[in-house]
Amino acid sequence: MPVHRFPFHQALASRDLEAIATTTRRVGELRARLRPDLVHLNTLGPGVLFERATRARGAAPVLLTLHSPVPSELGPDTLAGRALRSATRIACNSHAVHADLARALPEVAARSLVVHYGLPPMGREPPPRPRAPRLLAYGRLVDEKGFDVALRAFATVLARHSDARLALGGDGPARPALARLADELGIAHAVDVLGLLSADGVSAALDAAALVVVPSRWDEPFGLVALEAALRARPVVATRVGGLVEAVEDGVSGLLVEREDADALAAAILRLLEDAPLADRLGADGRARAETRFGWDACVTAYERLYTATAATEGGA
Repeated sequence: MPVHRFPFHQALASRDLEAIATTTRRVGELRARLRPDLVHLNTLGPGVLFERATRARGAAPVLLTLHSPVPSELGPDTLAGRALRSATRIACNSHAVHADLARALPEVAARSLVVHYGLPPMGREPPPRPRAPRLLAYGRLVDEKGFDVALRAFATVLARHSDARLALGGDGPARPALARLADELGIAHAVDVLGLLSADGVSAALDAAALVVVPSRWDEPFGLVALEAALRARPVVATRVGGLVEAVEDGVSGLLVEREDADALAAAILRLLEDAPLADRLGADGRARAETRFGWDACVTAYERLYTATAATEGGA
C-alpha cells in the first residue's frame, strides 16, 4: 500500500504561501491520479483545508473522524463548520463526543455515529499486579489533565502509606508548577517524574504500577490512558467526565469520582490499595472488557464497514 506524506502542519504553521500552494498542488495531482472512492479525514485538523481545496480534482464521499472536543465555533463560515456540515459521514470516538456534536449541529446527527478506539492485543500476559502502593499517572502535563488534583490526593495517600510512590509520566507546560506543588505538599520525595515516555516506557511504567490515576478536569473525548491500563490488567481511578465514563466502567474496570475532588480521588485510591482482591478483580475484568469491546479487530471491522457504506453514498452529504 503506497503512502504519500504531505507537510500540512508545517506549511500552515510557517505561513509560507509558496509551501501552502505547493502542498495543495501535490494533493490535487494525487487526487486526480487516484480518483479515490473515499476520502477519510482522520482528524478535524489542517488536512481539512487541503482536502476542501482539491475536491474538484477528485470528488469523493468524505468520512471525517472526530476524536477531539467539538469546536465552540461552528458557524457556516468556519472551516470546522464547513467540514462537519459537508462530510458524508462523521465517526465520533465516543458517545460523549457524539452527543456534543448532535447538540452543536443537530443537522449532522443522522449521518454521525460512534466508533470507539481500538488497541492491538498485548501479545503477552501482563505481569502480576504489584502489591506495593505504586501509583501511575501519565499524559500531557497541562492544566486540563488535573495532575495537580492527583498530587493533592496523593498527599492524603502518603499520610496513610508512607511507602507509597507516584510515578508521573509525560511533559508539558504544567511541569514546573506540578514540581512546585509537590514541594509545597511535602511529597516531592515520593514522586518520580518520568518525563516523556516511549511506547516501551509506557508498558514498563504500567507493569510497575498497582493502579493508574486519570484525574482529568476537562471533558476527555475518550480516555486512551485508561484503555492502555485496562489492557495490562491495571485498575483505574478516574474522573467522571466526557468519554472517560465509557473507557472506565465504574465498579467493573475501575472507580470513578467527580472532577476536582481530591478527597474523593484519594478515598478511591486508598480503597483499591487496601482491598487487593477488589483491585485484582477490577484489573482482570477491565482487561477482558478492553479486549472485547475495545479490541483492535472490533475497531478495524467497524471502519471497514463504514468505508464500504460511505464509499457507496451517491453525491456525498
